[in-house]
Amino acid sequence: RPRRPGRLEKKLQGRLAEERTRFAVARPLRLMFQDEARFGRISDVRHCWQKKPHRPVVKAMVTQQYAYAYGAISPADGRFDSLILPQVNGKCMQLFLDEVARRYPDENIVMVLDGAGWHKSPFQLADNLRLIFLPPYAPELNPQEHVWDELREKSVHNRAVDSLEALEAPLAPGLSQSENQPKKMQSLTGWA
Repeated sequence: RPRRPGRLEKKLQGRLAEERTRFAVARPLRLMFQDEARFGRISDVRHCWQKKPHRPVVKAMVTQQYAYAYGAISPADGRFDSLILPQVNGKCMQLFLDEVARRYPDENIVMVLDGAGWHKSPFQLADNLRLIFLPPYAPELNPQEHVWDELREKSVHNRAVDSLEALEAPLAPGLSQSENQPKKMQSLTGWA
């Protein structure tokens, strides 16, 4: 039997219809989900394979230096946009929002975010961008979280690096590869 939509899905559809009327110019609507992820010089140890009888050896380190990946996914078509920035704050978030709005000049974007403090900064939003917020304490409702899990699993695990530049060496291509694989991103994030 068909699955009945939950309360959040009903609310989201209503919010999208409401936001659609607030855009000055009628254009196709793009729904995106946004989040940030911290990647640091703390090694992310994962399981790996090694031929018998050897045991895999993975270096571990704890250093308090981080780079932050900002990302937004459109689950309907798998389009993913990202930037690596030095901090999570209103100024960096403004840079990211401006970049996403610039990449989709012929579409109106409704971006869903969590309630992080810097997400509520007084942004200067582009004409084609509106923000709505997830309910508190509900990261499972954000499909962008699956992109971060995939990136941590495939691109930045089992590494000990000497600098933030060395950390960004696998992170940047991993983000770029995700941006260039919309079908994979759609299958990863396009759940009901």
